Amino acid sequence: MRATPATRPDQPTVDAVLSELKANADPSNVEGMARYGISVNGTWGVSMPIIRSMAKRLGKSHDLALALWDSWVHEARILAALADEPAKVTLEQAEKWVKDIDSWDVCDQLCGNLLDKTSFAYDLVPEWVKREEEFVRRAGFVLMTQLAVHDKRASNERFLEFLSLIENAATDNRNFVKKAVNWALRQIGKRNSELNVCAIEVAERLAKSNDKASRWIATDALRELRSEAVQQRIAKGSR
Repeated sequence: MRATPATRPDQPTVDAVLSELKANADPSNVEGMARYGISVNGTWGVSMPIIRSMAKRLGKSHDLALALWDSWVHEARILAALADEPAKVTLEQAEKWVKDIDSWDVCDQLCGNLLDKTSFAYDLVPEWVKREEEFVRRAGFVLMTQLAVHDKRASNERFLEFLSLIENAATDNRNFVKKAVNWALRQIGKRNSELNVCAIEVAERLAKSNDKASRWIATDALRELRSEAVQQRIAKGSR
């Protein structure tokens, strides 16, 4: 488990936090964010280093996180994912938040900073990857990716089940979905030698598909999974 800042008794109000975010707004950043496919709705152009610094200083607060998310400010929602307490997050909250997502960066920050630490993270994956909403499906695969990276104790069986979900979703040509599917395949295949072999087998099947998205996912994943750097790291880790 990664260490997280403790809840502070003198937690500032949501208005104070939003005021600090606003003071660090840089409208010139918004245009650049848009070029990377980030939503400009409610976006103030606050940089991630500033948001992370604020999160570290503020500590953890479930109530503050809920209020920040409900502000509909782009950067406040990223801060909410950093500030929330995983043990207090409910399935209902996770479902509400994922439905609100309108940008891939909020999706990724939410999954990698909060949802992957909840007790029900593995239950969310098979539910969300089958959903039709673009960012809900992306969240399922990003959550899969974050679990592959962060949950060092998880059994291979968990990720073998995920590989079948990846193969089934590989025909989704939506940009934010196919990139997440590809990311999940690569990260699972980098965990250890057994999963590397299985992930490569999935990618090889996808590479023979008539579907364009499947072939792109496969080609990109195989390039990394077969690379000398990855193979050496896996071999070293298995000794």
